[in-house]
Amino acid sequence: MAAPVFSQIFSAFIFFLPAYVANTGAGFFGGGRALDGGRVLWDGRRVFGSGKTVRGTAAGIAVGTLYKVVENLATAQPAGRELMLALLLSTGAMGGDLVGSFIKRRIGIESGESAPLLDQLDFALGALFLATFVTPVSTETVIILLLITPIGHLGVNITGFLLHRKEVPW
Repeated sequence: MAAPVFSQIFSAFIFFLPAYVANTGAGFFGGGRALDGGRVLWDGRRVFGSGKTVRGTAAGIAVGTLYKVVENLATAQPAGRELMLALLLSTGAMGGDLVGSFIKRRIGIESGESAPLLDQLDFALGALFLATFVTPVSTETVIILLLITPIGHLGVNITGFLLHRKEVPW
């Protein structure tokens, strides 16, 4: 019984690695000019905040996609559809993260402040949404990812904080 469950968790994790790499890469390689250019909206708050940068967003998409290129080269698998999926997972992760930041600003949560579950799942939901344009995603995979992502996200963020790549551990 445990082996099939572990296999499903492992398969979901491997499927989603481009999104995880993109999300981590954005934080690791980010910085510089804010994506929103400092613009504020009708409510007097920034569109996304200073934590969402042009370099971080571009780097996230690039490293998430590049991860799949390297994986395919290492395993001698053809790229094709898998590369498109990696691009969509990476782009969706960055888009979902931006939507999460937009929502946080609208409800008065500043950049760097915690929004439990929104902070951990926004990128995952964005990535899953775009992935469905090239492949069906099973309900089991979605449930697994929604359960394991918050735990992994917190672990990666704590590591980034300890490595002085993040200002806060969430």
